[in-house]
Formats: sequence, structure tokens, C-alpha cells
Amino acid sequence: MALSKLPLFTIFFFLSTLLFISSQALSSKIAVTQIKDQQDNEPFVGINIGVDVSNLMSAAELVSFLQFQKVTHIRLYDADPEMLKALAKTKIRVIISVPNNQLLAIGSSNATAASWIGKNVVSYYPETVITAIAVGDEVLTTVPSSAPLLMPAIESLYSSLVAANLHNQIKISTPHSASIILDPFPPSQSFFNQSWSSVMQSLLQFLSKTGSPLMMNLYPYYVFMQNKGVVPLDNSLFKPLTPSKEMVDPNTLLHYTNVLDAMVDAAYFSMKNLNFTDVVVLVTESGWPSKGDSKEPYATIDNADTYNSNLIKHVLDRSGTPLHPEITSSVYIYELFNEDLRSPPVSEANWGLFYANSTSVYLLHVSGSGTFLANDTTNQTYCVVMDGVDSKTLQAALDWACGPGRANCSEIQPGEDCYQPNNVKNHASYAFDSYYQKEGRAAGSCDFKGVAMITTTDPSMCFPLLMS
Repeated sequence: MALSKLPLFTIFFFLSTLLFISSQALSSKIAVTQIKDQQDNEPFVGINIGVDVSNLMSAAELVSFLQFQKVTHIRLYDADPEMLKALAKTKIRVIISVPNNQLLAIGSSNATAASWIGKNVVSYYPETVITAIAVGDEVLTTVPSSAPLLMPAIESLYSSLVAANLHNQIKISTPHSASIILDPFPPSQSFFNQSWSSVMQSLLQFLSKTGSPLMMNLYPYYVFMQNKGVVPLDNSLFKPLTPSKEMVDPNTLLHYTNVLDAMVDAAYFSMKNLNFTDVVVLVTESGWPSKGDSKEPYATIDNADTYNSNLIKHVLDRSGTPLHPEITSSVYIYELFNEDLRSPPVSEANWGLFYANSTSVYLLHVSGSGTFLANDTTNQTYCVVMDGVDSKTLQAALDWACGPGRANCSEIQPGEDCYQPNNVKNHASYAFDSYYQKEGRAAGSCDFKGVAMITTTDPSMCFPLLMS
């Protein structure tokens, strides 16, 4: 359409609109560039390490295990000195944390903040690669009475980092629950709970000024559980969708194929509503429980495996979000170990990828996603009996495996190579592993009503994997 044939007013309007769009695009591009400058060179998947665990391995053993699993980024819920010592010279990047119960002391005293930085950061950096400090955890929603202390604590700690000349290397932020964002779908309508507007305004000013991320704990599992019948399970698990099942934001017409992307974009829109467009979202927690009580039927090994495997692929594919395809948020999986000392519901103790003895709760399917979490090497996993199971329960499981399960149990018959030692635990482990290997080491094939577990440690020369 030639401009010469248009009325003067129309030409003016057209050019004005074009200039507006161009300026908006430039502004958006600048904001994206500012955000990307804050990130690691590549998006990564890290892991949270909770310690409400019976018989937790030593710090040295834990760090060796992290190295074996090719974990490069971790988040601690404290600043445990033994862990920080053990991490020295490993190049594992760590977020350390100020527990909620220390906010009062640090937020009330610059001297206390300086002491905390000296003791927990300066003493270990740079041999231990501390990348960030998480000040509190979900403070606004779990301990709202401490909200007035949050920014004073953050500012005091930052001043201490400046004094130590570490403020450019180590970022400071605070993780939030997703519930701080109201009206999360469609994302374009999202906004922060206005009860915390002054805190969020101050926090975002700080994050923007210091190039620090907005830390968010985002759980599609809870979105699904709270919206069953509205949010499909497939959307929550990153499963491939037909176009008709994609969620569409009616205001932006952006299509969402998974819940996590919608949650991340809701955070970006919420920040934009407060006029902040240069702060990156860092997902400090996300995961799916592998076991639950009767009210948690979707907390299963299959769903946990699917979610976390697809989450890892999604991040490492660097596909971004519909709003920001250029920016992929890094994610810390919740969590490394099942925390068996956690209070009910049952799911609270079953978010881990591993048991405390380092055996896998389930086998992640992340082939092609690099070396992260080396337990994906499927030719190095076995299915064995868990400790502490009574003989009667084991015998019933053994009978099923060798009968209806059609495991190859010929080698544990009298006189055969794997008959000795002749006890139900040894025979059951052999039969369980035979079934597990026969099923292609599929998720859920090493359970036997909760009496079996996956291990990466070769349990016996008799095991079917070595005979296949």
C-alpha cells in the first residue's frame, strides 16, 4: 500500500504507530539484553540439598557423590561450614542461605551482617565458588511478621559484600513462593499481592540495581492439585500437546505448552506491572513428589520421573518462554534426597531423586542432555531389596516376580550358580533385578509394593545385568 495514496492524517497516524512500535521493540530488546547479561553463559539445572534426612552422609561423601553425578550447581538452606569446606576447589557453584530465624539479628545489626559475611563467605571464597546468597525462604508468605526485616537484612549483607569487594561476584536475593503472585493465569493479568507492594518495590529496585535475580519457587504439581479438572496433567508434566490442549493467553495470544513457562511469565508480567523489565527470574525450587498419601494420588514415581526428566530437557534445550523465548530461566530441582524426617503429608518426605544412601528413587530419562545426573547411564543401574523389609513380605514379592512377573529365576534354584547365599533377601534381589532389566529399567519397574529400590552400585556378580 503506497503512502502517497493515503490521507495526511492516516500517514501521520501510521508513522506515529510505527515509531511507537519501534521504540517499544527497542526498549524490549534492551531489557532482554540486560536480563541475559545477568545469567550464566548457559542456562543450567541445579539441585537443592535439604538435610532432614536420617543417616545423612558426611559432607566429603556428599560432595564426591555430587561430582559423580556431574552436578555443577547446588543450593544449600544454610551455610554449613563442613559443606563449604568440602566444596573447595571442586568448581561446584553454590547458593548459600540465611535461614529465616537469623533475619532478625542480621536485619537489626550491620555488625551482625558483616560478621555473617566474614564467617560464611569471605572465609571460603573463591576456593568455594559461592554464586549467591538467598536471604530467608518464602519469608513474605510463611513468616510475614519478618517481612519488615527482609530488606534491611538484604541491604546490610550487600554492604558487607561491597566492603569485601565481592558484590560483583556474589548476588543477593530472596526466594518467594508462587503464591505471592495473584491471578497467575493468564500470565498477562498477573500481579504481586498488593499487601507486599512496598516490599516488592524496594526488592525489585535492589535486584535491578545489583543485577541480581528474582528467586521464585515454582511447583506445577501444586497448580495441578489445586486446579484439577482445569489444568490438565499433561500440561503440568511437559508432555507433548496438540494445539487444542495448549493454554492461550487471550490478551497476548501467546500459547503455553506447559505450566512452568506460564508461571515464569507470570513473574515477568508481575514485575512489568511495577515497571521493572530488567530482572531475570531464577527458579530456586521446582520438582514433583514420587509418593503421597490417599489424598495425593498424582504423587507417583512415573509422574516424578516424567516431570523432572522433561524439566531438565526443557531447560537445557534453551527454549525460553512464550514471552521471552530469548531467555531460559535456570532451575534448581527440589531436591537431591528424600527427607524422611519431614512431617506429613507423605509427599513432603518424597521429593528426592535419591535416598540418603545415594541409591536412586527412580531413573531419570535425560539421554542427550549432557552428563548431568550420571545415574541416567542405564547400563549401570540395578534393582535390589530395601533394608529392613520382613521376610514374609519379601517372599510374597519374590513369588510374584518369579511367577506372574515372569522374571528369569532359574539361576536362584537349588544347585545353580546364584542359589547361594540361600536366603530370601538375596533371591528376591536377584528376581527383582531380573524383572527390572526385562522391563527395560522403566520407571515403576523397581518398586514391588515399596520393598525395592534402584542402585548404581553393582550388588553381585550374579545379577542379571551382567549376564545379559
